[in-house]
Amino acid sequence: MFFYCPSASGPHDTMPQRVCVDLIPLMSVSKPSKSARKREYLALQALGERLIDLNAEQLARIPLDDQLLQAVITAQGMKSHGALRRQKQLIGKLMRQVNPEPIRIALDAFGRKDRLAKEIFHESEQWRDRIAGEGAAALAEFLAFTGTENRELMQQSRAHDAATDDKKRHLIRRRIFSEIHRELTAKMQNEPR
Repeated sequence: MFFYCPSASGPHDTMPQRVCVDLIPLMSVSKPSKSARKREYLALQALGERLIDLNAEQLARIPLDDQLLQAVITAQGMKSHGALRRQKQLIGKLMRQVNPEPIRIALDAFGRKDRLAKEIFHESEQWRDRIAGEGAAALAEFLAFTGTENRELMQQSRAHDAATDDKKRHLIRRRIFSEIHRELTAKMQNEPR
């Protein structure tokens, strides 16, 4: 523990004894440093910048005050780099006046949905390639994985195997992808996460 004890032995000192002051409580009540405040402001500005990438429907689902919403909409229409930079700074300034937690929670929820959509898309591509390449064995494995019996997918798989024209095979691969994507989307949305 640190103590500051001024000397009581000076010629102009009228204090008869030493007074010791505990500095630790004084240090803990100090305000955050300028660097810490700047990091916090930049984090809020970055959070606000994420709002610019959202569409109108997503923005409507986030609790934003009118000024912040208008600043975000204005930034979405800007093309000039300098003007957009200044608008982002304004959004950061406005973010300091609102509670950022509901905004952060909503943006994280949108991010999870986007990641899930990308995951489903990627997995659909892999299954399509396997079914087109391996045929009935991969199809049976996919149907067991999803726990469904998709007649359209079975028909498209047989048509792909029977097709001789590359153009027709490509068209059938797209149909297979659509069916797989629909099945995986239904499966993933029904699973608890």
